[in-house]
Amino acid sequence: MQTRTKIFDDISQLMTNAMGVAQGAKDEAETAMKSMMDRWLADRDFVTREEFDAVRAMAQKAREENATLLARIEALEGKKKK
Repeated sequence: MQTRTKIFDDISQLMTNAMGVAQGAKDEAETAMKSMMDRWLADRDFVTREEFDAVRAMAQKAREENATLLARIEALEGKKKK
């Protein structure tokens, strides 16, 4: 009976160690994949979300300024015709 318990303890320890190794391999694979994706994205000259938001804000401001200037031009042309 003592031998059987020892075998089960050894198998349990072996399975615990295997799970630890599997978890470590999973973490390492995730890190490697993230690093590879980061390099791939950097090579493609994609912009970051922050850069995109900054350019979008600049474009919005330019559209608003253009609308204001267009209104002023139309008002000036209206005065000129009268």
